[in-house]
Amino acid sequence: MNSAARGKIHVLIADDHGIVRKGLIQVLSKMEDMIVCGEAENGNEVLELVKNVKTDVVVMDIDMPEKSGWETLVQLKSQTPELPIIILSIYSEDHYALRFLRAGASGYLTKSSAPELLVDALRKVSAGGKYISPSLAEKLAFNLDGSSDKPPHETLTDREFQVFCQIAAGKKLKEIADELALGITTVSTHRGNILAKMGMKNNADIIQYALKNGII
Repeated sequence: MNSAARGKIHVLIADDHGIVRKGLIQVLSKMEDMIVCGEAENGNEVLELVKNVKTDVVVMDIDMPEKSGWETLVQLKSQTPELPIIILSIYSEDHYALRFLRAGASGYLTKSSAPELLVDALRKVSAGGKYISPSLAEKLAFNLDGSSDKPPHETLTDREFQVFCQIAAGKKLKEIADELALGITTVSTHRGNILAKMGMKNNADIIQYALKNGII
C-alpha cells in the first residue's frame, strides 16, 4: 500500500446487490480521503474480510443472505468493538435506527439519503463519533418529553423484533430458526411473546400490522 492510501479512510461495503455496491464505490471513489478496501455480499464475507483487510469503517445493509446485517453487527462488535459500522438500509429510521444504534452501530442511513450524508457519516464515525441524520435527530428530540405513545412494536425486545420482522416477511418458524441460529422452540416462544405484547392472535395479524406501519 502506498503512503497516500495509508492516510485514507478504508471502507468495506456490504450489500447483496451488486448494483448498490458499485454505486457506493462510484460515490466514494470521488472522495480524496476515502478508499474502498473490499466488497461483501453476505455477513460471512464481511467477517472474513475484516479479519484480513485493513478496515476503518463498515457500511452494511440489513438484509443479506447467510448471515443478516443484525447478526453480523452483533458478531463484529463482539470481535472488534472499536470498529465503526454504518447501517445503510431501505428501511425507515423510525423502525430500525434506534435498535441498531443500541446494538453498537455508529450510524444509520436510509438508501434514499443523499450521497453527501453517507460521506459525512463516514468521516464522523471514522473519527470516533456517532452519526444520525437530521431527520432522525428531529424525531428523537420530539420524543424526549415522553409525550408520544410508543407504537406496539416498540415494546418488543430486539430479538423479538427480529422474529417479528421475519414472520411479517412470511417466513416459517423453521426458516427463522435456521436464519437466526436459534432453536425452533425458542423462536416459537418469541412468537408467543410478540402476540401477547401486541394483542394479536396469529401471524396474519403480524403481517397486516407490518404492512400498515411500513415495517416491511
